[in-house]
Amino acid sequence: MIKAAMLYERLADNKVRCNVCAHRCVIFDGRRGICGVRENREGELFSLVYGLVVSEAVDPIEKKPLFHFYPGTGSFSFATVGCNFHCRWCQNWSISQVVRDEGRLQGYRRTPEELVRLARAYGCLSIAYTYTEPTIFFDFAYDTAKLAHAAGIANVFVTNGYLTPEAVETIQPYLDAANVDLKGFTERVYRKWCGARLQPVLDALKLMKRAGIWIEVTTLIVPGLNDSDEELRDAAEFVAKELGVETPWHLSRFYPSYQVLDRPPTPVSLLHRAREIGYAAGLRYVYEGNVPGSEGETTNCWSCHRPLIRRYGFRIIAYWLHQGRCPNCGVTLDGVGL
Repeated sequence: MIKAAMLYERLADNKVRCNVCAHRCVIFDGRRGICGVRENREGELFSLVYGLVVSEAVDPIEKKPLFHFYPGTGSFSFATVGCNFHCRWCQNWSISQVVRDEGRLQGYRRTPEELVRLARAYGCLSIAYTYTEPTIFFDFAYDTAKLAHAAGIANVFVTNGYLTPEAVETIQPYLDAANVDLKGFTERVYRKWCGARLQPVLDALKLMKRAGIWIEVTTLIVPGLNDSDEELRDAAEFVAKELGVETPWHLSRFYPSYQVLDRPPTPVSLLHRAREIGYAAGLRYVYEGNVPGSEGETTNCWSCHRPLIRRYGFRIIAYWLHQGRCPNCGVTLDGVGL
């Protein structure tokens, strides 16, 4: 279903400027933006993936990862093809990069109404726009999120954070939570390895936080690329100072993928060190991801440090919170639906 796109402006000579992501592509007639799924047709911008789902599943909300947003519940998750980044280590490259690499649009038809009905049928408390980048199917996500909101279902973006202020403002009334990938904390990482810039991500994170959206941040630590103590410290301090010490930071283990096959998996010792850096910056919750069984999957009380939620991978195996409070010292844990 080809559908007129949101958030663009017409320019001279049948050109348009797309304002949904921070690339703000100026697109000539008959051409597409960097994402490969928004196309200019005679001076009008269209989404080529509206209603074209490439993947859907019921996931634990912990898989997003969101550890402080209705823990232990299911999230109906879906995506279209395409991405506005070209991360060379992408774990989902077979669907995120298929338009760029092979020129293919693929998927099956779903309407926003169908997605909301499926979420309700499976007893999901939320819908997650995930697997690829929700910004590039913003129009489809927006229409689905509005219906979900009216049905009492929460909405979650799993995103690279490259949204414009206009996009944040537009989706804010319907977006309840987001996990934002912070790929690193240098311009070099973003430009060389992702085809983007760092500052728009930081700006969007601050905007979403101020808008009242629950935020958790993920950094995939790639050995020799974004793993220096200085870079990790800068990232941790940004999260603590600009987003708040209550913001969970997930440190994920890298495994060779896509175009980055010459680096080893992240040593677990490096994740431990990064976690210590996060705590030293004042963060209350720092987690280790892609290491099932790690102590770094446990949610501890930020005051008395007692374990409160134990996990194995994406599964909760013990839960000691009482009405969102630590049963030992009584402080309230940060989050939604705890």
